[in-house]
Amino acid sequence: MIKRDLSDKIRYLSTKFPIVTLTGPRQSGKSTLLKNLFPDYRYVSLENPDMRLFATDDPNGFIKTFNNHIIIDEAERVPSLFSYLQRHIDEVNEPGMYLLAGSRNFHLMAAIDQSLAGRTAVLKLLPFSRHELYDAGKLPATINEQIFKGFYPRIYDKDIDPTDYYPSYIATYVERDVRTMLNIGDLGRFTRFIRLCAGRIGQLLNKSNLAIEAGVAIPTVESWLSVLEASYILYRLEPNFNNYNKRIVKTPKLFFYDTGLACSLLGIRSTEQIESHFLRGGLFENLVVNQFIKDRLNNGIVPDLTFWRDSTGLEVDLIETIGVQQHGYEIKSGSTFTPSFFDGLTKWGELSGTPVNSRTVIYSGSDNLQTSNGNVIAIDSSF
Repeated sequence: MIKRDLSDKIRYLSTKFPIVTLTGPRQSGKSTLLKNLFPDYRYVSLENPDMRLFATDDPNGFIKTFNNHIIIDEAERVPSLFSYLQRHIDEVNEPGMYLLAGSRNFHLMAAIDQSLAGRTAVLKLLPFSRHELYDAGKLPATINEQIFKGFYPRIYDKDIDPTDYYPSYIATYVERDVRTMLNIGDLGRFTRFIRLCAGRIGQLLNKSNLAIEAGVAIPTVESWLSVLEASYILYRLEPNFNNYNKRIVKTPKLFFYDTGLACSLLGIRSTEQIESHFLRGGLFENLVVNQFIKDRLNNGIVPDLTFWRDSTGLEVDLIETIGVQQHGYEIKSGSTFTPSFFDGLTKWGELSGTPVNSRTVIYSGSDNLQTSNGNVIAIDSSF
């Protein structure tokens, strides 16, 4: 089994909280991780119809049966159970009583906020990080391969071709999750909507344009985007709202939690297609931003990531804020460094007062450089 970077944080928090909740996309490895970290815990899945009925119809009996050192998978399937869990853990008051796992963030967090606030630590597990695969000796050799293959554990555990894995994942997601979260009569239109979103990776989100192409109303676009976000399919990277000037862009950019899934939605069927694809720059940027998110989440830290763009087109692809300190990153898919890569970073640095050593270009070349404008990092050698 490939070691997950989040393991130590989960173990630690299980000694401090009565419940640790692990959320993330379907098949990101949540259940496998919890079972391996806590082999003495009993496992129950509320995806099982019998167990779900038991928890729904007789919650007291369910808790009496599963009263301590329990992993409950797909916990959000029975939100009414959470108030009974609250009463039980308040009576016993021991750390590590329950480990909850769930893949639909909206329903899970709503239930937690209502009944378990202050009683559970909440962590997110995304598909493998580049670091995890590198340490295991399984990181694909080239950036294009990494983009195309993606990072879902089953692909690496079972050696499944991405062209076999992702279409099934998409079909299963639409059938299982969307039907239970939204009353969508035309699933084909919703699938088309997801593909249209994939075609906008790394771009500013224009909901009006997306609504026209998808053939739905703008409120429907917002509703469907929220479902896709809650299910860890895609996310919006928000702009940095600091008042550097009045001409900053205030529209978010669209990214997917996994580039392999995005490639499948785009109809990309081989690594070779990546090199000449019109969205390679966006996919490369998506790969890098995802790595930042995974690095922070795997340390139990909520990422504070934004981007900056002004009305003239100058942009900083990623701004990370830690406390009051900001670090700007320009992400370039080209393998040859040019000084113009720093144009956006330089302008943003002047407006924000960010020092040169906090401005970095990440590119797909092979050399790390220290320039007068900032740092240059080659993704495969130092990132």
